[in-house]
Amino acid sequence: MAPNPLGKSNYYSSAEPVQIISKPGVQQDVQRYQPKIDRSATPKYRWQVVWRNVLIFVYLHVAAFYGIYYFFTAAKALTLLYSYITVAISSLGVTMGAHRLWAHRSYKAKFPLRVLLMICQTVALQNDVYEWVRDHRVHHKFTDTDADPHNSNRGFFFSHMGWLLVKKHRDVYTKGKGVPMDDVAADPVVMFQRKYYLILAPLFCFILPSLIPCWFWNENFNVSWHVNIFRYLVVLHGTWCVNSAAHMWGSKPFDKNINACDNRAVAFVGFGEGWHNYHHVFPWDYKAAELGNYSMNGSTAVLDFMAKIGWAYDLKTVNVEMVANRAKRTGDGSRTYENILIKHEHDHHHEDSVWGWGDVDMKPEEIEMADIHHKKE
Repeated sequence: MAPNPLGKSNYYSSAEPVQIISKPGVQQDVQRYQPKIDRSATPKYRWQVVWRNVLIFVYLHVAAFYGIYYFFTAAKALTLLYSYITVAISSLGVTMGAHRLWAHRSYKAKFPLRVLLMICQTVALQNDVYEWVRDHRVHHKFTDTDADPHNSNRGFFFSHMGWLLVKKHRDVYTKGKGVPMDDVAADPVVMFQRKYYLILAPLFCFILPSLIPCWFWNENFNVSWHVNIFRYLVVLHGTWCVNSAAHMWGSKPFDKNINACDNRAVAFVGFGEGWHNYHHVFPWDYKAAELGNYSMNGSTAVLDFMAKIGWAYDLKTVNVEMVANRAKRTGDGSRTYENILIKHEHDHHHEDSVWGWGDVDMKPEEIEMADIHHKKE
């Protein structure tokens, strides 16, 4: 999740691999006496720092520390409440909108909801929806490889925010070209945001959220500005934790062979996106989790409400038998299904990476076995 919030990916050219040059004959001698080479080792690449991004993030974090100070010492009570509401609004724009709706197509939304989610996602300022979806589909299709924008095999800092401070690996571009985006490009709401993003992003993320407390309850602008920066960084780091912490620490109930983990702490700060092992196995589930309740998954609660009022429909989820079979076959044993009759030794879910509902690698059997709630009449 959370592609670069600071600009278009075409600002970053691919990093070139380091070339090792040796004299003729030397390499052959080395190989003759060299121990067995580990071909699975990740090659080293020269990371090219994008200093503009470094300076922007330095300012944002310094301003956020001022925001924390004002949050506890000078901000009015209404400003504190407003900040929490703004965190929730922008987080839902990412989780419900860019992630579950547009990136994974796990449900469909009517025009009013799509507009609302687009605005909320703009408040989060994590690039426009189109670019967010493109990077996220590449992440799912090539998870934790060089083609993954925030490859967790390169360490916590890189997968958390370091990937935004260096140029992208060339595989992100070459392999990412095969990820389809026609469905996203066909949405006029997405393309409107993309066309006017340079105007909409600062307006909805910084200007309006900072001015509203000043207009309506006479908050000091300096306090309001820095508290809003703090709010922005809270959402960013919450989203980044899904890329970093949820790929390193936690349980793997459904696939022990991948890095993605279920992590309750990330689920809390990520508005329900921390059940990451499940999500990478079943990326087209609108809940992004197996849970049958709303514990640590406020995004699902809001989505179910939107379905009841008719704004969201065709909510896709995985039936219990398919989940149980997958946990039994490839899970780490942390999730058991003692009261469920398992009819088949192997379910229909394959281990090939898919970015969501509609991926060409989805088997017809998966589509047939999926449960779809609130079907449109």
